[in-house]
Amino acid sequence: MTAARRILLVHAHPDDETITNGATMARYVAEGAQVTLLTCTLGEEGEVLVPELAQLTSDQADQLGGYRIGELAAAMAALGVTDSRFLGGAGRYRDSGMVGTPANGHPRAFWNADLDEAVGAAVAVVRDVRPQVVVTYDENGGYGHPDHIQAHRVAMAAVERAADPAWRPELGAAWDVAKVYWACVPRSVLREGAEALAALGEAAPFEQLGEVDDVPYAVPDELVTAAVDGRAYAARKDAAMRAHATQITVDGPFFALSNNHGQEVLGVEHYRLVRGERGPAGDGPHGWEDDLFAGLDA
Repeated sequence: MTAARRILLVHAHPDDETITNGATMARYVAEGAQVTLLTCTLGEEGEVLVPELAQLTSDQADQLGGYRIGELAAAMAALGVTDSRFLGGAGRYRDSGMVGTPANGHPRAFWNADLDEAVGAAVAVVRDVRPQVVVTYDENGGYGHPDHIQAHRVAMAAVERAADPAWRPELGAAWDVAKVYWACVPRSVLREGAEALAALGEAAPFEQLGEVDDVPYAVPDELVTAAVDGRAYAARKDAAMRAHATQITVDGPFFALSNNHGQEVLGVEHYRLVRGERGPAGDGPHGWEDDLFAGLDA
């Protein structure tokens, strides 16, 4: 890796990266950073939103994982990302499904993976890429999906072990990641979106979860430390979301808000710094960093 700035994003399933960090990824690619995506499963247990492809699901042909490899490749092309990898190789770990489903018991379910083995596979990537910044989920995986929680565990352990020269030296030279962020959604942002939808007479997508404060993936604003403005790349994120056609429907009033509110819905992504030193505040009103590399030498 020759780019001075290097960022590694660890996600559970194809499409998680685009929804959560797509604008950030596109922005850093455009700015010349090395952006590496590490995806932990193929997303075999996902639903299929394209009727003519319904037979791909796990309870029918069980071919969705292979299909989603192609969707992920198309999404990465839209974002400009050229380094996309699967943990342990494509298909090594299987989508575990939601808690309490039969998929949890599959012998290859990521939730049941040998943690030392999975961490070793991630350490090999960290030591190869040598990122200054790593992005993943919080300890609840955002909303409690077993694979998101496991991706968090693997990413955090890999950051620690990659820095230890005595731990599995055959996986490459030790590397100390400078900053680790957990992706998040500030409650204020979610509340503004809900209010904007209400003004249009539409319900927020999370309405069934209750009030904004009850939404599991929303965090208090005081926990947020960074807001990456990728609005200039919202069109790329939109194209990447459309590439994940079996999983995402990019239409309706929720996505229309991206045009009505300065493309905030698609283009501004938020983070919590959990390892490393916070860099200088950006120009925004909250004193948040506006660059995940803030405070680091180029």
